[in-house]
Amino acid sequence: MLILPNAWDVASAKIIEQAGFNAVATTSAGVAWSLGYADGERIPRDEMLRAVERIARAVEVPVSADLEAGYGETPKAVAETMRLAIEAGAVGVNFEDGTQRADTPLRDIELQIEMIQAIREAAKDADVPLVINARTDTYLRGVGDEESRFADTVRRANAYCAAGADCLFVPHVSDAATIGQLAREIEGPLNVIAGPPAPAIPELERLGVRRASLGPRVIQAALGLVRRAATELRERGTYETMSDLLIPFTELQRLVAPTP
Repeated sequence: MLILPNAWDVASAKIIEQAGFNAVATTSAGVAWSLGYADGERIPRDEMLRAVERIARAVEVPVSADLEAGYGETPKAVAETMRLAIEAGAVGVNFEDGTQRADTPLRDIELQIEMIQAIREAAKDADVPLVINARTDTYLRGVGDEESRFADTVRRANAYCAAGADCLFVPHVSDAATIGQLAREIEGPLNVIAGPPAPAIPELERLGVRRASLGPRVIQAALGLVRRAATELRERGTYETMSDLLIPFTELQRLVAPTP
């Protein structure tokens, strides 16, 4: 199973690479938060792509870029975003069917299929075997009742797989029974969000998950540490939160800017 802790800048990407992971994925939320934006394509496309480029240039392992819904409403526009991501150094992309509209929380399935096909063509033109991680937001958006939501998830995932997606991503599913059933009924590799409250990695693998990404979990934990350290410093004037976690200054210097 491919395990992907998600990075939001060069330092986090380098730390993940140093820990021994075979690839690095970006987190759209983490990149956006670190640059002063909320998640949900509120960060301009160019800024997102610059962050991807910096990360891809800094690491030697493959990079998958979370580009949300593709920054476009047409197959041509979405394909252009993915072409630019390839130019930035990404060899994989996340592409979701969620919208920011309450009345239509998911894109029309036929349009999403056309977009996936356009992404595949753009990758072919670039001569890059791009890994398309097609995400459906049925559970994230809470679309329909439990039974219809599961059926729609499988229908969408299988349609995206047939359209050319390499992996099918269903976020916000954390109970073992549902994950196992999705793995059995989706006709391609299943990606779920690991980290609390999901089952541990060995259990996810046993259930049939083939790709586990942490999404925003790592940056959430990192910012939780910042909040805890800041609160301790203000209230007690002590440093216990940080005492066992500090990476030496010189080590970080070498990590992000190694000496030739």
